[in-house]
Amino acid sequence: MIYLLKGADVYAPQHLGPQDILLSGQQILKIAPNITLNGDDVVTIDATQCLAVPGFVDSLVHFCGGGGEGGFHTRTPEMQLTEATLAGVTTVIGALGTDATTRSHADLLAKAKALQTEGISTYCYTGSYQLPPRTISGSVTDDIMLIEKFIGIGEVAIADHRSSQPSSLELSRIASQARVGGMLSGKGGIVSIHVGDSHTMLSLLHEVIDTSDIPASQFYPTHINRNQALLDAGVAWTKAGGAIDFTTSTSQQIIAQGEIPAAEALAYCLRLGVNISQLTMSSDGNASLPVFNQQGELCGLEVGKVNSLYHSFLELINQHHVAIEDAVASITASPATILKLHNKGRLKAGNDADLVLLNKQNLGIDKVFAMGKLVVDKGLPLVTGTFENIP
Repeated sequence: MIYLLKGADVYAPQHLGPQDILLSGQQILKIAPNITLNGDDVVTIDATQCLAVPGFVDSLVHFCGGGGEGGFHTRTPEMQLTEATLAGVTTVIGALGTDATTRSHADLLAKAKALQTEGISTYCYTGSYQLPPRTISGSVTDDIMLIEKFIGIGEVAIADHRSSQPSSLELSRIASQARVGGMLSGKGGIVSIHVGDSHTMLSLLHEVIDTSDIPASQFYPTHINRNQALLDAGVAWTKAGGAIDFTTSTSQQIIAQGEIPAAEALAYCLRLGVNISQLTMSSDGNASLPVFNQQGELCGLEVGKVNSLYHSFLELINQHHVAIEDAVASITASPATILKLHNKGRLKAGNDADLVLLNKQNLGIDKVFAMGKLVVDKGLPLVTGTFENIP
């Protein structure tokens, strides 16, 4: 199918103004004013009342579900396709978290392939919270080099009572293995870092880059909006050359304990002069969102939502008056660049045909294209997951 989108106000994420966009197969063929193309296979769409933005890249989703810190009955459910597509998310990166026993890399990989078959782009991290890491091949480097879906390792936990309390030497070695695997396979080899609420914050990452040859750009710490002290530590990390990620899934109980909403945290960093290329948001979708008391005992539990990414995007623009270009970049170009997903995150000829049309008046999601296929139209799903509509 060939789609010709006429007159969309394009944010690529840089603002290009009114343009026509030609999609064919799984690629963007052309973006230019006044493209003319006729034929029985051409579907022309009037997009003059829409903003066109890249499909959203969600850099951390527990799409095969996660372990619940409240026992076996609190294991979280798998993500379904439309949880992503209805929220404009066309690329997801899956990870294991605390539970790498009842949740496995085989399960993660199978779910990634299932979601790709159903219609969105998927990638994965090997490893989990713990070091030494669990892998499929027995080697972080081999997993990244030999398994197409694996682009790095994560979430490796630091500053958290659930982590393996890794040393800087352990973390340096794992980062080196990921870096080499990424270099040899043309992937990012990123180390996704789960940061807990310990007072040590990002000190371990600083120790690694100060005592080894691993650059700050190899690490991708998330949950940096957990509290104000960690947010300020995150700003310092960007000055060392690193990127930081803010988690959009939250709850009123978690906010009451000091977490800063992701949009507010990102706007704060922009005001301090941090470059948008170093700032991203991710949903932590389908993760358990536990709340612990000062004794480390569980006192609350919710589940992360992929659609929180879209809602935080709206909050950036409507409540914090962040420029549309920066808001779009934080969930498209920035994560794609950090992860070295070269065909994602930008609207340009030759890139994958992942695109969202937003209503100009209220930024509501009108249409979503994933890998060149129209999967959402007028805010409703045209494509659903294999088991989504079974009574």
